Amino acid sequence: MEKKIIKYGVFIAFGLILYFLIVRMFGLHENPWLRLLNGAIVALGIYKVIKDVKKESGVNFNYFEGFKAGIISGFIATLVFTFFMAIYIFHIDVEFGEKIMAMSLGSVSREPGLLLFIILIEGFASTVVLSLLFMQKFKPSWNINNKLP
Repeated sequence: MEKKIIKYGVFIAFGLILYFLIVRMFGLHENPWLRLLNGAIVALGIYKVIKDVKKESGVNFNYFEGFKAGIISGFIATLVFTFFMAIYIFHIDVEFGEKIMAMSLGSVSREPGLLLFIILIEGFASTVVLSLLFMQKFKPSWNINNKLP
């Protein structure tokens, strides 16, 4: 099961990287509103990994197991994507990080390293929130199935 969780994390990261490169191809990578689709990509991946873990576990599925699957896959995706962005910002398009930081924070900071930290924190935070959100759908029910007379 751990291999499946890691595989989903890598697939989520691949989706994020592919989306970034497609947006970059059209010259829209500096538009901060297009980052919203990153959340949809992560949400789809976390939803799928929790769903697959529940299907594989069957009746033995519990809340912690599903939450752990979402967290680990999301954290792996975040780390891989942040690593990709570090290579992109520091070696491929050095001015990109400075432009994004100038648009976001104005004259406060233009340090690209801060941008990587923000990407990392956003990824971790959205992973936790999405995992908690989807576990509300997938968690085992404790409701008693007694029918009223």
